[in-house]
Amino acid sequence: MSLYSVIVPVYFNEESLPLLYESLIKVAEDLKKTFFEFIFIDDGSGDRSFEILEEFSKKDSRVKVVKLSRNFGSFVACLAGLSYAKGDCAAIIAADLQDPPELLTKFYKNWEAGSKIVCAVRESREESKVKIFFSNIYYFLLRLIAIKEMPRGGFDSVLIDRKVMDVLVNTKEKNTTLMGQILWTGFNRDIIYYCKKERRHGKSKWTLSKKVKYFIDSFIAFSYFPIRAISLSGILIAFLAFLFGIYTILQKIFFGVAVQGFTTLIVVILFTSGVQMVMIGVVGEYLWRNLDETRKRPVFIVDKLVGIKERGEQEKEMRV
Repeated sequence: MSLYSVIVPVYFNEESLPLLYESLIKVAEDLKKTFFEFIFIDDGSGDRSFEILEEFSKKDSRVKVVKLSRNFGSFVACLAGLSYAKGDCAAIIAADLQDPPELLTKFYKNWEAGSKIVCAVRESREESKVKIFFSNIYYFLLRLIAIKEMPRGGFDSVLIDRKVMDVLVNTKEKNTTLMGQILWTGFNRDIIYYCKKERRHGKSKWTLSKKVKYFIDSFIAFSYFPIRAISLSGILIAFLAFLFGIYTILQKIFFGVAVQGFTTLIVVILFTSGVQMVMIGVVGEYLWRNLDETRKRPVFIVDKLVGIKERGEQEKEMRV
């Protein structure tokens, strides 16, 4: 019998956790011939999420909790869960119930059929038109510039095989996207389509600043396009400036037109200066990420473990 690990990143989800836990129990009942472990990662929640998860663990040995020292972000929380997962496969699902837990059953059946990666792709969304619009733009650009294999609707919930888990855990890359890394591994994958539900429990902590960082990470981590665009822009601007200079000289020599236009000169200077600042900023994004990788700081810091033994203790048991 296989062991199925379910990874759930938790961040201010005290309202949805009881319903989520009940749904996970139903999934386990549907897959009776499968062993389960439910790994919840408290990503620095400031509510009662951790206390609720502790209660689950006391009455159900399958529930394991990893409490991080602070909020590291959803990607890192999922990576922390994968680091402690012992399953032959692992599924990642959100705690807000927007992605139905019933996907876990479909995930597992596709994995049994031989798929190393099973993605839950959003076919439709019960969200505002503004969110849908910007989401579609993001995934369109991502497919165009960085990750061509990314499904059109994108995905947040996914099942991965043990081989994929080991690659992700050993990579330990920061400032990237987990879903992009999963596709980057290149293992055979399958797709399940579903409708992303409207959020009915709690408020989303997915702030604008986090969205902007995620957007930048997605492109810089998997594409050299921003750097190449800088090079091409520099060549284009230099070429246009050269042509304008030739035009001005010819106007003076053949037609006696005096070189005038203080306002035009200022506009050109401001435009080129703005372009240069953008270019420096893009290069800075790449350099900062390289610096962050060379520091060798841990990707996440664990505060408490519930239902999970420390890695040192696990190693001692293995030696015995």
